[in-house]
Amino acid sequence: MILALSFRDDLHAIAVQHAVRARGQEFHIVECDAVSGRPGLAWRLPGEPDGSGASAAVPTSEGRTVSPAQAELLWWRRARADQQLTMSAPAPDPGFGAQQVSLVNNDCRGALAGILAASFRGEWISPPEATDRASDKVYQLWVARQAGFRVPRTLVTQSRDEVVEFTREVGRVVVKPVVGARGPSLYTRWIEDPQALPAESFAVCPATYQEYVPGRHHVRLNCFGDRMFAALIETEELDWRPDLNVPISRWPVPRDLARRVRTVLDRLGLRMGVIDLKLTPGGEPVWLEVNPQGQFLFLEPLTGEPLTEHFADYLVTAATAATGGPPPVRSRGGPG
Repeated sequence: MILALSFRDDLHAIAVQHAVRARGQEFHIVECDAVSGRPGLAWRLPGEPDGSGASAAVPTSEGRTVSPAQAELLWWRRARADQQLTMSAPAPDPGFGAQQVSLVNNDCRGALAGILAASFRGEWISPPEATDRASDKVYQLWVARQAGFRVPRTLVTQSRDEVVEFTREVGRVVVKPVVGARGPSLYTRWIEDPQALPAESFAVCPATYQEYVPGRHHVRLNCFGDRMFAALIETEELDWRPDLNVPISRWPVPRDLARRVRTVLDRLGLRMGVIDLKLTPGGEPVWLEVNPQGQFLFLEPLTGEPLTEHFADYLVTAATAATGGPPPVRSRGGPG
């Protein structure tokens, strides 16, 4: 059995569920934002010092209850969404304030994560601790540099003076969030003249300032275990995400690049990752970032690459290996 932890109506999880079930493998989605008001989550620890005899159950998106201990693999896709109280439970009491809502969100999130950590004994894709650590974009830049990647010269600060000096050193500079926030995407922007902006706007919180990497070739690389499937996005825009009406095609991943990517993910403790690179005019790949659970479904109609099928193959192969069974037939594509 394969479990996926995500939020309600996550298209990635639903598409992969259909693909995995078509391969004859049991697959259930546990919705992290629909715990409140839905019975089924439970954990019991008996009195034995070693914890033997403990029992656990979690609800699925289809109204079933399953035991995490019976799963071979857990896809840790999304785990931190707030509860959809108006959808998954009766409307909150009008007297509910911010503290009560916070309690519901925190306790639902903590109970679900704790039960899975205490009862699941299979393979995580990827482990929660590694996923959290790898989501730190400052840390992953350092790891990528240690693995031999060229990374943009980077400054994290909330000092205008340091940004001004950094701009003098490296030339054109872009700015992006260190972590970001829920809601609309915050895109990478130019910062042409930091001295023209008030110092207070820098001091509010740190931001990431990086040297501009010239070029119009962006690579979105999806790494599923040892197999990699990449798309080449051709645009003059600094950030390709707002406009996908540009040339986007399959891009064969060079073996040396695949090796370095796998080295970075191994050092981060990740089984999979979605990596953003940019190619210089000379063709050198520059590491920008890795999202431990990035979006890949949007690339299927744009490139014709069946990424859902590839990812389903990856999960089924990993689950089968966890039980000691023979590997299933894999779909084509990608190194490894």
